[in-house]
Amino acid sequence: MQFQTESSSSASWGYYLSAAVRRSTMMMSMEDPMEKVGRLAAESAVVIFSVSSCCMCHAVKRLFCGMGVNPTVYELDQDPRGTELERALMMLVGNYTSATVPVVFIGGELIGSMDRVMASHINGTLVPLLKEAGALWL
Repeated sequence: MQFQTESSSSASWGYYLSAAVRRSTMMMSMEDPMEKVGRLAAESAVVIFSVSSCCMCHAVKRLFCGMGVNPTVYELDQDPRGTELERALMMLVGNYTSATVPVVFIGGELIGSMDRVMASHINGTLVPLLKEAGALWL
């Protein structure tokens, strides 16, 4: 039977952890863009896919923050795979001609772009959706 000293076991454990982290990071980077969008959308009550320089994205983020909602925002222009994610969002929304972002998910469900969010807000269906998702407690 062979025993490892504390220093050698911690070194090998550190290698094991870093190898595991590398493997999980590699698996995440190979993830299908559509699956990644679905996974990210399901992780929070309100998720906004955005571009940092987009005025409509800024407006929808301000709308939710003004209502007391703390959305999770993914800035596609700051993600290395942002263009792939934007193409996946285009397919989900069905918008192939004009700007795709912002795209909003509430409770893991696709709401849509700015026009759908504003229509829901104006007709009074946005607040119940936010309450149901646990994003708003009023």
